[in-house]
Amino acid sequence: MSINVLLIGSGGREHALAWGIAQSSLLDQLFIAPGNPGTATLGNNVNLDVNDHQAVVDFVESNHIKLTV
Repeated sequence: MSINVLLIGSGGREHALAWGIAQSSLLDQLFIAPGNPGTATLGNNVNLDVNDHQAVVDFVESNHIKLTV
């Protein structure tokens, strides 16, 4: 079983979370919105307005996200 994960944020804490999530053998794809240069090395930064809730829902559905952090 593998899952797609969306991590919302762009700071140092999100980088630490992205690092931990990226270590999981259950991970298929890690998306970070909006992310930062450091998180780009751990997953896919996406240009997503996290304040636009419908855009987040649409992204989650279209990318088969199973976990949002």
